Amino acid sequence: MDTTAVFKAYDIRGTYPDQIDERLARAIGSAFATFAAVPKIVVARDMRPSGESLCDAFAQGARAVGVEVVDLGLASTDFLYYATGHLDAPGAMFTASHNPAQYNGIKLCLGGARPIGVDTGLREIEEATRAFYDRPASAELAPIKDLDLMDEWVAHVHSFVELSTLRPLRIVADAANGMGGFIAPKVFAGLPFEVELLYGDLDGTFPNHPADPLNPDNLVDLQRRVLETGADLGLAFDGDADRVFLIDEKAQPVSGSTTTAMVAAAMLRRNPGSTILYNLICSKAVPEVIAEGGGVGVRTRVGHSYIKQVMADTGAVFGGEHSGHYYYRDNYRADSGIITAMIVLELLSVAGGPMSDLVRPYRRYGDSGEINTVVEDPAGVVAKLAERLGDGSAQIDLLDGLTADYGTWWFNLRPSNTEPLLRLNVEAANDEQCRSRVREVLAMIKEL
Repeated sequence: MDTTAVFKAYDIRGTYPDQIDERLARAIGSAFATFAAVPKIVVARDMRPSGESLCDAFAQGARAVGVEVVDLGLASTDFLYYATGHLDAPGAMFTASHNPAQYNGIKLCLGGARPIGVDTGLREIEEATRAFYDRPASAELAPIKDLDLMDEWVAHVHSFVELSTLRPLRIVADAANGMGGFIAPKVFAGLPFEVELLYGDLDGTFPNHPADPLNPDNLVDLQRRVLETGADLGLAFDGDADRVFLIDEKAQPVSGSTTTAMVAAAMLRRNPGSTILYNLICSKAVPEVIAEGGGVGVRTRVGHSYIKQVMADTGAVFGGEHSGHYYYRDNYRADSGIITAMIVLELLSVAGGPMSDLVRPYRRYGDSGEINTVVEDPAGVVAKLAERLGDGSAQIDLLDGLTADYGTWWFNLRPSNTEPLLRLNVEAANDEQCRSRVREVLAMIKEL
């Protein structure tokens, strides 16, 4: 039994049933419950067809070592994180986020949504999983109970805004047949919004388009519908709805960096002088906006387990990633797509103008978005390129992959933490210069 294929840097993920199946899930459940060393844990799952049986097997594994299981049932990942904070109990969320239908996985955390990554317990859990894998199933199991926390979750999401400031807005929300279709209607119910839910049926086979809003192809239907309906805002959720991407009233995508800068400015108005985190592929506009708002900006690696730890260390009030993850101190330092959507809707309500005007001050540079390249040895390519660029023409750092800053433009190239890919992000003074620099960097990669 080889666990290396599914244990990643900060979660567990693989194809079902060849890489991750019920037997492995049961062993992981026992390993996680043993590692957590608490009387109870919380579990939840997204809408993937394999989720129910995998979650049940994991729960059996936890119960077999004497740990009670609290089952939320269907949930978004940010809902699960909230439950671990509300109940102060470790949690396991069965999801493969934006990955295709044949994938499933587990995001693990300790009580209070404290992250578990490769350096904070995931390696030990992997080792224990191998030990539990060959043990026979136990006949004596600790209790399991269902728990409905939806009303508490909705109230928590609403607490991040002043509900009295919200004005009638027309919204199109593309759930991509993922958990956004489950969560968004409950959060928006009773608010002064006209909401059209696009692909709201829960279907983990993703019959309409993949649940990956980072890919522009998956935004086309939402963009068209925003224009057709004259909507004020489009929301695109990923599969487990912990991420959200914005589409303005002109059907133009709002990058994760722009959203990070906009929310950072809002958080600083409420929390003057606070620390704000941003990951290293965010636009330079983000630290600029933080400084202009009187905040303290801290640059981090990519990935939720790293960012949550830095939030705990620094007391940061907010953190953002270019990939659409947004973290809040008052949400147990966890990321949430629906909380971010609510904050943006409040900003749009107060501003009184169109979304394109609201985001204009935060759009300062041309960016490539994330460009993925399949190579045989992603880490090796990064190392070779770092060596090649070591002539002093650029400021180089290796915090996460390779970042090369030339002053008027920069790029980051890093191996994916979840897939066998190289991820490239480029930013320059404008779109034309950015396209030119993208061609330049891709040519360098091809030569290696």
